[in-house]
Amino acid sequence: MARQLPNVLTVFRICLVPVMVLLVLGDDAAPMYLAAAVFGLAAVTDIADGHLARARNAITTFGRLVDPVADKLLVGAALAALVSVDRLALWIAAVIVIREVAVTLLRWHAGTRGIVISVSGLGKLKTGLQMTAIPMLMLVPDPGAAWVIAALLVAVAVTVASGVEYALTYARGAADAPPGVQVARW
Repeated sequence: MARQLPNVLTVFRICLVPVMVLLVLGDDAAPMYLAAAVFGLAAVTDIADGHLARARNAITTFGRLVDPVADKLLVGAALAALVSVDRLALWIAAVIVIREVAVTLLRWHAGTRGIVISVSGLGKLKTGLQMTAIPMLMLVPDPGAAWVIAALLVAVAVTVASGVEYALTYARGAADAPPGVQVARW
């Protein structure tokens, strides 16, 4: 069972997504606060499952495949829900979702050739900023406030920069790397 705990956390995170979306769609202060708490809990499970899998040497094929999907599902669903209740501009959500899909496809393509593109520091920063900005949008009374917009623009800029970093890393060496070679980070 201990070996499966990271996978259980990943599945739990997926189960939290519709709960969080329904709370956001309530578009009232109390449900929005609960949505932020549910999102925060889901974000903590994302951190915990990775740490547990590495610490217990419990990295599984299921986890490698489903964990990133759970992350994208959580972020994408939260962004879509926030757009639908006018707490986030559509273009911001679109930029983030397009980057997530593009990098996922790039890493998948590299993986089909036996090439691993490691998660970069900028990619980790991007995740941290997104996991902070999304619940912030659920909690602030005025999502159009200048400081909120500034924080979102920083998150979007880092999101785009990390996407460009992954593309350049792939272009720099992954296309010609022998199968099974791990491509270095920047």
